[in-house]
Order: sequence, then C-alpha cells, then structure tokens
Amino acid sequence: MKTILLVGGTHGIGSNIVEQLKESHKLILATRSEPSESHQNIEHITFDATKDSLNVDDLPELDGFVYCPGTINLKPFKMMSLDTFEEDMEINFFSLIRVVKDIMPKMSESGSLVFFSTVAVSNGMPFHTSVAAAKGAIEGFAKSLAAEYAPKLRVNVIAPSLIDTPLASRLLNNDKKRDSMSERHPLKRVGKPEDIGNIVSFLLTDKSSWMTGQVIGVDGGISTLNLN
Repeated sequence: MKTILLVGGTHGIGSNIVEQLKESHKLILATRSEPSESHQNIEHITFDATKDSLNVDDLPELDGFVYCPGTINLKPFKMMSLDTFEEDMEINFFSLIRVVKDIMPKMSESGSLVFFSTVAVSNGMPFHTSVAAAKGAIEGFAKSLAAEYAPKLRVNVIAPSLIDTPLASRLLNNDKKRDSMSERHPLKRVGKPEDIGNIVSFLLTDKSSWMTGQVIGVDGGISTLNLN
C-alpha cells in the first residue's frame, strides 16, 4: 500500500482525491481543518501551509505528494494590489516550495509529486494576471525539479480550467453564470472535482511511470480547441 501526503484535502478537488484513494492508499492529510470523515487509512496533521513547518521526523517514507491549496483572484490588473500578487505567490508557490524542501528526504525511490497550475498560464485570459503568474512559477519549478530528480522522482502538473468547487462558487452561483462558463468550453460544461481526481490518481500510480515534467491540461478542451 503506497503512502501519500496530501496538503489540503478537506474541500473540493482535495476531498475527491481522498475519496478515490482512501481504500487503496495510506493517506496523510495535512490540512487546517479536520477531515469530514474518519477512515483507517487516513491520518491527519493540523497544518497551515502559509504559516507552519512540517515535522518530517514523524512522517513515514512517502510514495506520493499532492499540493492542493490555491487561489482564484480575478480582477482587472489596475485593481490588483501588490499585496494580492504577494498573497497569491505565497499560497500557491512559496508555501509549496517550503513543503517540498521539507519532504524531499522522505520521498521513496520512484515517488510521484503532483502540483496544480491553471489553463490561464498557457491561454492568456483577462483578469488572471495574479493567479497566472503564481501558477506559471509552479510550472517552471516543476519542470526543473523533474529534470533534477529524474529518474528517482517524477514531477507532473495538472492545469485545469474552471472546476465546480467551493473556491469557484462566486463564478458559478447562478444558472446564467454556469451556462456562460459551460459554453466557453468545447465539451460544454465546467469541470467536476472527479475530473481532476481521476488524473491525480493516475499520476500517483505506476500506470504513469513513464511520465514526468508534464503539464497536463484537464480543461474541457479550452486550451487547444477553438470551435468558433
């Protein structure tokens, strides 16, 4: 049974990842709040990625790592404060860096690390300057890390489009908004947490053992298809 450390697993995509893996993997959840359910294969650590250091001495050898915390700050650039850029970089990128540095000695041979970006890095989208900058940093970091640690570790990034999670609730809080967002995607719907959880599960298994340094678009086709 593989052991996976998941930072942020109580809501949205993280919660779905837990549901998919809890029967087949030993999960260690490092989150600010307690998980909604208990399970014999789930261990919880109270942890705020922006404030806390991870006590790796208490961690077992890890076969996989997933970092879920993120932000959605969508505003015109002229309305974006420098503080917003710094906060987005802190949550999305610098907190990730700190945790990765802590856990590297605990990663097993052939371990898999999974990070999250956004389709807005590859597709220039208005009002995404802050989050795209922070997630773009993750993509560059992941590719360099994958090159440095191959073949011992695999490092891949998932770049979703809009996913129906609590984080995105402001963008999907009525039928008109939901229909509008769905129409932007060639597959005519927004993403579901399980759409992303499926890919995370794949990247953590040996079925993806010949994949590293990849940025995988799971985005309803919006990054590559233009149907207009």
